[in-house]
Amino acid sequence: MNTHKRFRQGQILNLLAQMKVANQDALRRQLVHRGVRVTQATLSRDLRELKLVKTVEGYRSLTATPEETTPSALPPLARAVGEFLLDIRPAQNMLVLKTPPSGAQPLAAALDAQRWKEVAGTLAGDDTILVICPTRAARAALEKRLKEMLR
Repeated sequence: MNTHKRFRQGQILNLLAQMKVANQDALRRQLVHRGVRVTQATLSRDLRELKLVKTVEGYRSLTATPEETTPSALPPLARAVGEFLLDIRPAQNMLVLKTPPSGAQPLAAALDAQRWKEVAGTLAGDDTILVICPTRAARAALEKRLKEMLR
């Protein structure tokens, strides 16, 4: 899969995780607001490849279980960790989190929203997040929490 296609499909998933989208035209307009130009045919193909179907509540994964379709099924951070976190690398009082392309921003935002005392701040790029912790002990505790979410 080429980088542009992967980025576009990642933006589609990010949009659908953030808001309900009534139809493909509304989704296409939202993508344009994010700087992603896409034709209706390409968008339709992306939705099919991502196994997304239109429901009364917006687009959902075709493979989602009923529990996954309810917004309260998982907290936002647990959902973001499960969807985006690929690797955790400790570095003294910091963690380097690896994600797929365009996965760093949503994961960092979900982590920041927790306002955990172990997190002094985050810096997110495209596929990498630097999490700065106040101490090495805080870094170890945060690393443990994140790894538990992956189970």
